[in-house]
Amino acid sequence: MALPPVVLDPPFNILRISHIELNVTDLAASRKFYHEVLGLAVTDETDQRVYMRGMEERSHHCVILVQADKASVAAMGYRVWAEEDLDKAHAWFQEQGRDVAWVERAHQGRTLRTSDNAGMPIELHHEMDRLPSIHQQYAQYRGVKPLRIDHFNCFSTNVDEATAFYHKMGFRTTEYTADEDTGALWASWLHRKGGVHDQAFTNGMGPRLHHVAFWVPHPLAILDLLDLMATTGYVDNIERGPGRHGISNAFFLYIRDPDNHRVEIYCSDYQTIDPDHEPIHWDLKDPQRQTLWGAPAPKSWFEEGSLFEGVDVGEPSLKAQPIVAP
Repeated sequence: MALPPVVLDPPFNILRISHIELNVTDLAASRKFYHEVLGLAVTDETDQRVYMRGMEERSHHCVILVQADKASVAAMGYRVWAEEDLDKAHAWFQEQGRDVAWVERAHQGRTLRTSDNAGMPIELHHEMDRLPSIHQQYAQYRGVKPLRIDHFNCFSTNVDEATAFYHKMGFRTTEYTADEDTGALWASWLHRKGGVHDQAFTNGMGPRLHHVAFWVPHPLAILDLLDLMATTGYVDNIERGPGRHGISNAFFLYIRDPDNHRVEIYCSDYQTIDPDHEPIHWDLKDPQRQTLWGAPAPKSWFEEGSLFEGVDVGEPSLKAQPIVAP
């Protein structure tokens, strides 16, 4: 199949993903999970919200937990290169027929709220409160020692259309899976920051968040987290792994938070900065695509995800099925 054309001079410049806002049903339980188990640092909190960052992040937050009646995803945040990129993005999303609005967000400068072609809520900003570095304050490290937020993966009803839309914003595909019978994309991995991905799409009922991922310093941190979860009442929150992906080459673990939001712990992918970096194609039936060691993913990994607040979901147009663990 033919991937969408690469756009090296996009209409506005997204640097990277910035943060995610999660609606949770028990703020205290979620705070404990993300701070004491996962290991994110708390940067601010009220009785309704908790803000957190990774250990090497200077920006104020990469996760916002919000007390709510129902668990969902309120927004996926991206940082743009310069303040003027926000105005360029405002005009571009309007041209695409998407609703746009300037919104007030604590600890952030001017913030643009909009949505992608599937309706997933996106917020763009340039300024965010800056905090002192803590990445060498090792006494504060706990859990899996998360350094930074890394990527989002979302279920999409049409991965070809999603990939084309994000290519227009300057994202570039690094790896992809295509259905050999139809040539349609089953999944794609797209980046802005020069790693394997900032945003990925997986075929399925959508739009829904599949997972949010955090970068950790080494695979041993993942093993430490597994030991911690297994002995502190979180063994049932371990969903998949540890293992090494064929796609991305990353060492991984998938876990669930108290509201069943999926979190990936992630390290060891590769650099993709060169503009002529060629995407890698994977056969949907290749057992090493999911896990280099050949172990298939569980059924839950293909079927369960987090709803976006106020966004309806639909069935995927592609019915192809990868290898699923029994």
